[in-house]
Amino acid sequence: FRSRIPSWASDATGHDDGVIEVRRGDDGELCGHVRELANSWQALTVFGGVLDEFASRSAAEAFVLERGLSSLAEHWLYLNGGEWQVVCIQEASPQSVRIALDFYSLPGVATATLTRSEASERLRLSN
Repeated sequence: FRSRIPSWASDATGHDDGVIEVRRGDDGELCGHVRELANSWQALTVFGGVLDEFASRSAAEAFVLERGLSSLAEHWLYLNGGEWQVVCIQEASPQSVRIALDFYSLPGVATATLTRSEASERLRLSN
């Protein structure tokens, strides 16, 4: 038996890392993803960055809908040369993320583009 998937969530993501899309119900905007682990569910950003972990899929999906897009405006930590550096997200997609390598995203600041798998290993939300 498989439970009904809400209209704003989709199992067809095109990703090979087992994530499930979470979309807003009113306009279909991609807000992020969820991924099942052994005993929990991860709430993920559009590019696959980990937001938090929950006991249930529904709690993870609710968190993605509430915080998935707004988390992109927050500061993140980037593992750069063995040290964590504060960065800003400039652009995010399901395939990659471009970050400004500074506390602020100003003209002339160095940037880096990470693939989805690189981002999942080297980016963390700065809480």
